Amino acid sequence: MRVSPRLRLSVLTFSALLGAASFAALAGGGAADAQSSVHYVALGDSYSSGLGAGNYSDGSCDQSSNAYPVLWADANGPASFANETCSGATTSSVISSQLGALSGSTTLVSITVGGNDVGFASVMETCVLFSTSTCVSAVDTAEWEAENTLPGELDSMLSDIRADAPDAKIVVLDYPQFYDLAKSSSCIGLSTTDRTSLNQGAAILDGVIQTAADTYGDTFVDVNPYFAGHQICDDDSWLNSVDWFNLGDSYHPTASGQAYAYLPAFTSAAG
Repeated sequence: MRVSPRLRLSVLTFSALLGAASFAALAGGGAADAQSSVHYVALGDSYSSGLGAGNYSDGSCDQSSNAYPVLWADANGPASFANETCSGATTSSVISSQLGALSGSTTLVSITVGGNDVGFASVMETCVLFSTSTCVSAVDTAEWEAENTLPGELDSMLSDIRADAPDAKIVVLDYPQFYDLAKSSSCIGLSTTDRTSLNQGAAILDGVIQTAADTYGDTFVDVNPYFAGHQICDDDSWLNSVDWFNLGDSYHPTASGQAYAYLPAFTSAAG
């Protein structure tokens, strides 16, 4: 039987469309498979657990459903997600109690750490409760610790993380500078000298963390650009100011700080 040219053209057109649809389905499946191959482990202290962001689920570690690791996992659907973060964590406690979730199959790690190693909480309470000179002295001591003791502690921790997760992308995030000093004169609370000293201390700490991350070839992310216009003293702050009823929340990101600063900062590196 002779096939008409019009019928032949119709069959060819249908075949081409079917082939294109099959390719699109395969491509879509590949993207989904690539996403589902992510095995993510979140490590670190209160800035990663979400202290200050509310809606806690686990008691003493203050893990919040509003914290950036949880938000990223919810949005991206990794193949596995282990949240090992804990408020109050130091480099040594990360090593001793958080690295068990890492393995050769881990592909993505996030961490904030270092603030508690240099006495972050006690410095903040000192600046809130005592004189400016006492505050500045406490910050100076923390800066010395950051520059002289913390580098070795970070090296040990990052080395252990790399050994336990040799193929992972390790994303190291830093801490925000707390105050918009340009608006300090109209902002109640601490003196501008206190605030300047605290910001300077945070900047020094961040620099030490970045150097350690760079040494190990890890991905360092500075969160400060994401907090621009949303520091304490700004109209729409994404950081908790001093909370006299719960000093632990003070200077930690709010739910907005986690969602609109830490989450995009981490996403910029994690993809």
